[in-house]
Amino acid sequence: MYKPEQLTPSTIVKELDKYIIGQHQAKRAVAIALRNRWRRQQVQGEMQAEIMPNNIILIGPTGVGKTEIARRIARLVNAPFIKVEASKFTEVGYVGRDVESMVRELMNNAVNQTRQQMLEEVRANAYLLAVDKVLDLLVPGSSKDQLSRLSKEAVDRKLRTRERMSEKLMAGDLDHRELEFKEENTGMELQPSISLEMYEFDISEMMANIFPGSKKNKRLRMKVGEALDYFTEKEANRMVSRERVLENARNAVENNGIIFIDEIDKIAAVERSGNLDVSRSGVQRDLLPIVEGSHVPTKHGMIDTAHILFIAAGAFNVAKPSDLIPELQGRFPLRVELNSLSQSDFERILLEPENALTKQYQALFAAEGAGLSFAPAAIREIARYAALANEKMEDIGARRLHTIMNTLLDEFLFDLPEAKLNKVNITARLVTARLKPVIESDDLSRFIL
Repeated sequence: MYKPEQLTPSTIVKELDKYIIGQHQAKRAVAIALRNRWRRQQVQGEMQAEIMPNNIILIGPTGVGKTEIARRIARLVNAPFIKVEASKFTEVGYVGRDVESMVRELMNNAVNQTRQQMLEEVRANAYLLAVDKVLDLLVPGSSKDQLSRLSKEAVDRKLRTRERMSEKLMAGDLDHRELEFKEENTGMELQPSISLEMYEFDISEMMANIFPGSKKNKRLRMKVGEALDYFTEKEANRMVSRERVLENARNAVENNGIIFIDEIDKIAAVERSGNLDVSRSGVQRDLLPIVEGSHVPTKHGMIDTAHILFIAAGAFNVAKPSDLIPELQGRFPLRVELNSLSQSDFERILLEPENALTKQYQALFAAEGAGLSFAPAAIREIARYAALANEKMEDIGARRLHTIMNTLLDEFLFDLPEAKLNKVNITARLVTARLKPVIESDDLSRFIL
């Protein structure tokens, strides 16, 4: 994990290269945008608030890496992230999702993400407290309050017993034993429905106030190992306050949040047969103040969107970026075109990324105790057929490799774990035999690939 100051543009591009082949210009654009956000936070005084994010429009066909770039940079900087589709939104006044819901959902994600991070930070201390609680149950009368009422000899005896039990507990010798104890009441955890998410009240807190004693007398039975996990979770939750979680989450959203708006070309107002689709323009107008910077109400409080990084993407086959309303165009100052993938790109995609498809299938075969290898000529043939399929049919970019690989390995995946398949070597001849009838037959390719 990198520290924020270590993530220079060149470092970000280097990390993206591990998962995404090519598209260097797009990687450079998002790397600079990310670094500029860190630079803004180093600026002192009023100027910090004046520096706006470098929002980007990624232009290119499906399957060339637009979504992957956005998702990877969010993971790299551990930023709150959400992907939405512009075509799912409706203009205010119509039934459907409004554009502000993307900010509410981003905040919800950030709260969960921040809470998990803070829980991990206190988990070690919470575990020590959980050990004490379990020992109190294993050695009755040995808690600090109870020891204060005993004689010195009784205290020494209890402490010796507790120490022996502690050694056995740490060694795992007591994991088989069962404990019974009263459940700790820490309030009710309820998730509000989508229709209630915009209101600023907490359902869990409200229900806990209505039914404060609903769990008071419930007793639990569980193994020692399970009890340790139970008390660790309870103590960690007690150490992480809701107020601090919300404060940190709000700061993360407002300063580091990333919203990826896919299919933005679908809301561009294009005149067709003399008619202009006004509802698309309405969604753009609703989107404009959020991208410009406004305060959006959420159930966790108001969120300022001025410094959230917006990355939009679209194929723009019919519409053009210039078909967006001028005000929205101005809020996406950077436009980067991504290239279609060639046969050589497919070869690299099959081999170089850390999550390459060939490596994924090798892991799936290994799960069945079988080996899988690909001859270099076989990789070239797979890439050639993927490029050919994209030419003959719809160009779906790297997603074509998923259908190609599944067709190629379908019989092996069905027959595993047969003993005769303990070692599978994919050759160019096998690739041709499996894929040529499918790719070169227009009827078959239409339905299979």
